[in-house]
Formats: sequence, C-alpha cells, structure tokens
Amino acid sequence: MMKLKTLFAASLMLSALGCSQEEQAPRDMGSAQPPTAPQAVTLVEEKPVIYQVMTRLFGNTNATNKPWGTIEENGVGKFNDITPQALEAIRKLGATHIWYTGALHHAVVGDYTQYGISNDDPDVVKGRAGSPYAIKDYYSVNPDLAENPAERLQEFRDLIKRSHDAGLKVVIDIVPNHVARAYESLDKPEGVRDFGADDDKTVTYARDNNFYYVVGEDFKVPESDEYQPLNGETHPLVDGKFEESPAKWTGNGARAAQPDINDWYETVKINFGVRPDDSKDFPELPEGFADKGFAEHAAFWADKDVPDSWEKFRDIVHYWQDMGVDGFRYDMAGMVPVEFWSYLNSSIKARNPETLLLAEIYTPERYRDYIHLGKMDYLYDKVGTYDTVRAVMEGKGSIDQVVEIQDSLADIAPHMLRFLENHDEQRIASPEFAGDAEMGKPGMVVSTALSAAPTLVYFGQELAEPASEDAGFGKASRTTIFDYWSVPTVRRWVNEGKFDGGQLTDEEKALREFYQRLLNFSTNSEALRGAFADLHVFNREHGEGYGEQQYAFARWSDSEKLLVIANFAKEEKNLTLQVPSEVLSAWQLEDGRYRLVDQLDETTEVELVVSEGKGKIQLALAPVNGYILQLQR
Repeated sequence: MMKLKTLFAASLMLSALGCSQEEQAPRDMGSAQPPTAPQAVTLVEEKPVIYQVMTRLFGNTNATNKPWGTIEENGVGKFNDITPQALEAIRKLGATHIWYTGALHHAVVGDYTQYGISNDDPDVVKGRAGSPYAIKDYYSVNPDLAENPAERLQEFRDLIKRSHDAGLKVVIDIVPNHVARAYESLDKPEGVRDFGADDDKTVTYARDNNFYYVVGEDFKVPESDEYQPLNGETHPLVDGKFEESPAKWTGNGARAAQPDINDWYETVKINFGVRPDDSKDFPELPEGFADKGFAEHAAFWADKDVPDSWEKFRDIVHYWQDMGVDGFRYDMAGMVPVEFWSYLNSSIKARNPETLLLAEIYTPERYRDYIHLGKMDYLYDKVGTYDTVRAVMEGKGSIDQVVEIQDSLADIAPHMLRFLENHDEQRIASPEFAGDAEMGKPGMVVSTALSAAPTLVYFGQELAEPASEDAGFGKASRTTIFDYWSVPTVRRWVNEGKFDGGQLTDEEKALREFYQRLLNFSTNSEALRGAFADLHVFNREHGEGYGEQQYAFARWSDSEKLLVIANFAKEEKNLTLQVPSEVLSAWQLEDGRYRLVDQLDETTEVELVVSEGKGKIQLALAPVNGYILQLQR
C-alpha cells in the first residue's frame, strides 16, 4: 500500500480552468491550501469526447471474415457508409469529435493503376490491407474507401460535410515520423515536391534531405521464418525484393540496409534536421518560450530558415485545414523534435485557433515540453492513468497508484487524453485484458471524470467488442488495422445501414446506454471542467469499509457539486464515504442532510449527512460500477 498522506490539504487541487485566444487548451491552476469558499471557475465551452473509427472497418457489413481475406472476399467499409444516420447516432452517444483513422492514402495491395496510382509491393506492406501509418500520398485519401476511386477526395469532402452537419468535428492522423517506402503523391498541389524528390542521396544526412540514407547499399527486404507477405500466397510482386537505392533508414530509426522483420520496415524515417549523432541542425526556442502563446511562437518562426521537411508538413496540414478538417492526431509525436511542433502547431492555430491537436507520446518526462514548448493541446495519458487503471481492472494493481499518477500530472491534467481502448490497445472484453466489458464501467467513470481533458472511445468499445478472432496479420484481442475485416458487434449495431442497434443483445444495448449517459453528462457538466479534490487518501485512513479497490474524488463548479466513486471489486461493497471538512467548506455546506442523485442512474439516491463540519455517506456499491453523485439543492 502507498504511504498515505496525513493532511488532506496536500492532495487538494483546484482547477481554475480557462483559455486565452492564443492557447485554447485549459491548464490546471493548483493550490496547496484548502479553500474556504467555492472558487470562481472560468470554464471552457465543452469537455471533448473523441470517437475513433477505423474507417475501413466501420461500415463493413460483410460477415465472411476470412483470415487474410481479400477485399472481394471480406469487403471493406466506404466513406459513403458513414451516413447522416450513423453520424447522428455517434453524436447522440456523446461524441464531439470523430477521428477517421486510416482515411489518408496509405500503401495498399490492391491494383488502382487505372487511376494513375502505382502498385505497392506486398514485400513492404504489412497485412493485406496495409498499415494506415504507412502514408503513400499526404494529399489524397485511401482509394479502398471510395465508391469511385477517381472521386475519392470529393467523397471524403462530402463525409467532412456530413460530419459537420451532424455536429461533429473531424480529426485525421498526421504521421510525421515516417512515410511509406514508395511515397508518391498524385494529388499534390502545384509547386509541391514529393518527399525525397530533391534529396542528395550521396550523403547519409543533409539538413534539407527528407530522408536518411545508407550510402552505398541497396535496400533488402527483411527475412523471417514466421512471416511471409500475403501469408505466402502467390503475387506477381512478391519476390523478396524491393528496389530502393541507396537504402533509407527505416521508420523506427533502424539504420541497416536490411531491417529486422520487427522493425517498421514498411516505412522510412523522415529527417527533421536532426543529425545522426542526435544534434540539432535548426534554431532552438529562446528561454521563456514555454510561457508564451501560439502567436509569439508563430512570430518567432516567421523569419527562421527551417529544414525542408518542416515546410512540407506545414503545407500538408494547411491543405487539410482548408478542406475542413478540425483536428489532427499526431502519430508517435515523441520521435519528432519539439521545436518542429512549435513551428507546425503555431502555424495551425494562427489559421484556426480551435483546431484540436493531439499527440501520441509515451515519455512522461517530456510531457511538459510537448505541451508548453510544442504547443500541443492534448497528449496520450497511456503510461500513467491508462496503465494504472488497467492494472486495477485486471486485479494486478491498487488504486493507490492512480492517486500518485494524478499527483504527478496535477499541473497538466487537462492536457492528458484519457482512454481505455484505442487501435493500439487490447479490447477490454478480450481475455487478454479484463475478459468482460462490464469491468470497464468503473474505469470509464474514473477516466472520464478525472479532469477537463478529452475522453477517447474506440468504436465497438461501447458494444463490448472482444476482438476475439485472428484476422490474418492482425491478431485477436486488438481489432485489426492491417486486414480487410468487419467488427461483429459494430456490424450488429449498424444493422444493415439502419444504425439503430437492432441486432444487438440486451446486454450490449445496456452497455451502450451506460456509455451514452456517461459521455453526454461529461460534455455538459461544468463541474468536470472545474475544481478537483482527491477523496481516496482521506478515506483510506478514515473511511469505513473503503479499500484499495474503491476510488473517490470530488469535482465542482459554482453551480454544480459532484462526488465520484468507483468500485473495481467484483462484489458489492458496503461502506461509509467520508467527505472532509475542506470540501464541505468549499461547497458551503452547513450541518444538515443533503440529497445526492447518481447522474448515470437517476433511480439511485443517497444522503450526505454533515455534522460538526464532517460529512458521511452510507453507500452500497454494485460490483464493477461507478457513480457520479450530484448534490441537489
């Protein structure tokens, strides 16, 4: 058990949240002293909910699901499958943003030469459908997803409009660290040059080269006794060869001409002006720029000479902004220098300050640099909150560790995206994770209610999708991003295009209703964008029946007071929750009895009894469940 703090005040954090015109993402303002009255809280408009869909899979109702199946055998979802009815249902679920994963044109095995698209070599394509993170053309979209590949960009424009009409903002991936080995843009605007088109290939590194080179050596396809392209099927391009001379560094930084089979061999690493010895070949931000806004960052870079790759990505994101995209999820952002992010993100915000910027990064010691210097709105909270909450759900950890994580993130909490599933993680319902989607309920309540940061939901999560089958390259427990496939629970919810859940089981419908209540409450709640106080430490010392499988905290604004409690145990738990005097004082509660109603199930009511400045609530917590108890005035 963690060492419990003796002073509740030490774990009290007030979040006076707001945003300036230049810096849209809110920041927690901490206080080590307990409040004597409710704090005035400047609120952001909405706590975002990002609904992630693997676009290739979402609308596919073909139930064949043959491992390594072709597009003709297993089918593929199209942009046009995401209808106004589908988008309305996602908005009603509580989503504010929709992230179209795999929308950009990445390397695929299909033959689209009639549309001028060169064939991709399966020797450097993962799976049959290809990785969405091996981008082949940054100015176009995946031809697999269009009814008419010649009109694929217009079909995506139409999807953006449908999304906006449904009240959803659109997010797409940008993958700056690497591109497909056979990058070639057909749809680039006039004057734009492809990555690598002007590189000096006689040197390993030059600042304005887009790639790094293994001078004097040709690329060799990795070898493996356990993996063969297309599962060993005959294909005219599968010959164990791919022409690339000289070889380029591989996407994960591998420098050998023949990468290992476990390297990101389908991609090549982008050069951002970082020399092979990791020294920087570009201007650095002056001292104090962590405290400056987007406009000052943009002004700093306005007259600076920067590497060519920086300018190429600036042009790319501006292109998609002009098309109506409202946000970007940056793949493996931590592998790209923070100065580049300052340059790119300030240019984005100068054009549209409301653009959402989300970074995938797994190094906590760098979080603050990527937020304050790199000007990111949000970062993945994977190695902190996700990992610790998951351990509790699996019975391998204690909530005490979650408290420690929240203490460590106190100053940046509203910047930390919370999730329990995404395309990289195992499904909650899979045996490799919790084995039961119901186990996700307390974790979702905690993740969603902890801060003003966005909540991410991966399509099918709300339907108890277990990802129980091997799809070919993609293996069970994670929904494949590499294969032509359909997702069984999502297929039943789609219900032949009705998007009404007509084929779901009663249990799946009930789980989706739980998500809908939680997510809609979170986007509208002022308290979840207001102040925070941990109740766990205090109750571990003073609560009756409260243990390491329960987690409680308070959230409040001037107009809304909430007590959040989750029970991760698989059995009912009867306990007395203690509410410390500091919270009662902040809420201005005198001695008396106060009614609390659960916002996730309004038939559940409890009573807060305040006596001599101390508060108690008698609770009977259902197994693996969470509650958001609102004070009724």
